[in-house]
Amino acid sequence: MEIKAAVARAPHDLLNMETLELEAPRADEILIKLVATGICHTDIAMRDQIFPVPQPIVLGHEGAGVVVNVGSAVRTIVAGDHVVMSFDYCGICESCREHAPQYCDAYFEHNFAGRRHDGSTCLSHGQERVYSNFFGQSSFASHALCRERNVVRVPNDVPLKILGPLGCGIQTGAGAVINSFAIGIGQSIAVFGLGTVGLSAVMAAKLRGAKTIIGIDLHANRRDLAIELGATDVLDGRDHDISRRIKSITGNGVNFAFDTTGLPAVIRAAVDSMAHRGVCGIVGAAAPGTEMALDVMDIMTAGRSIRGIVEGDANSQLFIPHLIELQRQGRFPFEKLMTFYDFVEINRAIADTESGKVIKPVLVFPQ
Repeated sequence: MEIKAAVARAPHDLLNMETLELEAPRADEILIKLVATGICHTDIAMRDQIFPVPQPIVLGHEGAGVVVNVGSAVRTIVAGDHVVMSFDYCGICESCREHAPQYCDAYFEHNFAGRRHDGSTCLSHGQERVYSNFFGQSSFASHALCRERNVVRVPNDVPLKILGPLGCGIQTGAGAVINSFAIGIGQSIAVFGLGTVGLSAVMAAKLRGAKTIIGIDLHANRRDLAIELGATDVLDGRDHDISRRIKSITGNGVNFAFDTTGLPAVIRAAVDSMAHRGVCGIVGAAAPGTEMALDVMDIMTAGRSIRGIVEGDANSQLFIPHLIELQRQGRFPFEKLMTFYDFVEINRAIADTESGKVIKPVLVFPQ
């Protein structure tokens, strides 16, 4: 079938709106008609080849839509279901068997290789192969193929246009606080970077009863929104000696530090801001080979730890519906992060998020 898609053909270049051919779903695949999709920093990083994804490629990995058709082997999803798409994984490696698919041995292959497991792609432009299957979806398109394991059924009475970012950015930030840190009543956290992931962490920390929630960002509008969403304190990322400022607020540092930037200098400041036995979680997409200097003695003697976090350690099938219910109750207002654009405005939406003008751009498709 013919679909409309935004194709990345060169680093740092505009995405091209093109008509492509999408294959029919195979036995284990699901055809989705997109209603909306979020734009994530990872999409921009892949466009610019921070990770070497093949091009031309259709990016996009925060899609939400309606099921059009399913393959013969699909059992739990039917045509007409409203769904959110999330990350893909193999389902058979040790991590997947131990219910940690975010750390799948084949995570790169299933999310960044631009191909199905057998090496094929589902998209083409005439005789040209267009890479697909980005995060198991490639949702910068009017239609996408995914699989049962990376699709989550959601209630039909919740607007799909606000749900796509739950599949990555919101799930990552909220899950880091709720699942990875399991932050408790009276504890403290510093969030470095107040984009979608960071502000989701702020909302989750408030939900969990954290006493001190410190947000750090370069943009005043994001710091203001962090206060509205539950931060107790905010700091300008340009301030000198951020770690000292954080310790002046808490007395001895924070229990948890959360970096969303992937920048070594920021991660070092996050580590230095922690109290004894503090935990620093890293989710920012740094270029492969990026290294960072740490004071090893300080880490050891204070019992501090640093860990990577992927997709908020969340079981998407359970966690995304929980977040939707909290939003319905007014306790997790993730819709406040979003600015909506028509799909054809994708390049303006990307420019607005790169400049810091908006937090979570969401592309809405014509229906």
